[in-house]
Amino acid sequence: MKCGDGDTAQQKDLQGLGWCNAVDEGLMVSGINPECPISCCSVIPTSDLTADSACLSREPIPDITLTGAVEPDGGTALLAAPVASHPHPTMSLPKPTTSHPHPAATLPHRATTLLDTAITHLSQQPASPTPALLPVRTLTSQCSRPHAGFSHCIDWGNLAPELVLYIFQFLPLVDRARASQVCHAWTNVFHQPELWRRFEFELSNPATSYLKATHPDLIQQIIKRHSSHLHYVSFKVDSSKESAEAACDILSQLVNCSLKTLGLISTARPSFLDVSKSHFVSALTVVFVNSKSLSSLRIDDTPMDDPSLKVLVANNSDTLKLLKMSSCPHISPAVFPTGILCVADQCKGLRELALNYHLLSDDLLLALSTERHVHLEHLRVDVVSEDPTTGEPQIPFRSIRRSSWEALLRHSPSVNLVMYFYLDAEEEFEAFFCDATPVTHLYFGHSVSKAVLGRVGLHCPRLVELVVCANGMQLLDEELICIAQRCRSLTAIGLGECEVSCSAFVQFVRLCGDRLMQLSIMEEVLIPDNHYCSLEDIHPEVSRYLGRPWYPDAMPTW
Repeated sequence: MKCGDGDTAQQKDLQGLGWCNAVDEGLMVSGINPECPISCCSVIPTSDLTADSACLSREPIPDITLTGAVEPDGGTALLAAPVASHPHPTMSLPKPTTSHPHPAATLPHRATTLLDTAITHLSQQPASPTPALLPVRTLTSQCSRPHAGFSHCIDWGNLAPELVLYIFQFLPLVDRARASQVCHAWTNVFHQPELWRRFEFELSNPATSYLKATHPDLIQQIIKRHSSHLHYVSFKVDSSKESAEAACDILSQLVNCSLKTLGLISTARPSFLDVSKSHFVSALTVVFVNSKSLSSLRIDDTPMDDPSLKVLVANNSDTLKLLKMSSCPHISPAVFPTGILCVADQCKGLRELALNYHLLSDDLLLALSTERHVHLEHLRVDVVSEDPTTGEPQIPFRSIRRSSWEALLRHSPSVNLVMYFYLDAEEEFEAFFCDATPVTHLYFGHSVSKAVLGRVGLHCPRLVELVVCANGMQLLDEELICIAQRCRSLTAIGLGECEVSCSAFVQFVRLCGDRLMQLSIMEEVLIPDNHYCSLEDIHPEVSRYLGRPWYPDAMPTW
């Protein structure tokens, strides 16, 4: 594969490193790429290594050794030096100077820096009888011995694999690929399973998206060689249907992997909903059947259906701990035993759950509150007006009984109940906050009336965070003071297009005191009154009650 004019910089970089050349056993990087060798310089002080010096040249590759030098501050510098091809028992080199380095360095600057960090870190660890770590500790003790000078040289190829593996864990993929070309031993470390546990596939249309897409050749090599090593996988797709279909195609090929976490993320509009349900469900079923220890699943805005949930439960009921499935229109409401209620009944270890309000019911809350079920830690509920697929209004919202909320609190007293509201009509709020609701984090994405905020103050005593984007042009003085008086756990509040008098705002801050850790109020929200003629008058008093300097947020003027 040649570098074309349309290739991205990342693709050209990978091609320059030999990633797109077919080699033995289908490896992208296998040993040294003869078309792209790395040369080395005589002696390079670590302080002079720069990103520009870590370039590639066309010179042959001599043998490389690692030498230890004692810095003036007592630290140890790691230097690269060529060694003669004939045997040499010892080598003494002059102490490095601060002269400019050779333009072609042996390693990227980050690799050299992390090598020094890794040796320092490992040398400070307590001794371990594990035989595999003995070469590392021998290496670190020899390199960090005071006044060792340059009398002790170590071959790069004989550097302990554990140390190289530790360094590689801190490097981006492209840097690991470049460093892996130093020698065959480093190439073997590059393909160690520990370095391929996590991977994020980014799929996009380069002409219309800002996402930097994962190279297709890299995707195929991961599927071919490292699919069995993958444990933590996520897919990021743009707004195009083609990107979502490509993600499904990759999922259907992960037949040899046993994932622990899987996330499907739409960075713009929910493009997975454009994929046919049969295509999506077929790909996801492959993962569910082959992954017997799936603990985290994020499938928001996807065409997930009830049969797929049953397959998930059948194979991962003992391990599933987190499930995020907001805006999945093909899932049956919780009044049916085949939908989300099946997950709550069978997955007793579920600790975090995110779903739409139309899937929430009294039966679901009671299923999450049984003695066999673990304590629920996080429950997120999205309340939206329209169906995500058709745009039509959803069925009228049902009220949750107070006894169901109380059962959940008795079983999981520390649960965080997060509710997002995206409702347009006032009558849609009639089912909410009419009785005690154990919500802790409350976000109103659309306009909300004074009456609803008044009910929040009366019936949400566990409230910790409140965000109101807009409410029109009605003063919220009484509602805000009621919230401060009755919501004794409130620590964060944000007000957007609202109106509050300066006197009521100061009284609200006085009631909350220094427990109000986050206070985000726009200047336009505060209305001067008889007691405070301008915003400048409230700064000192509000800051005194909060115990820290505070100023309202200002709209930037560009």
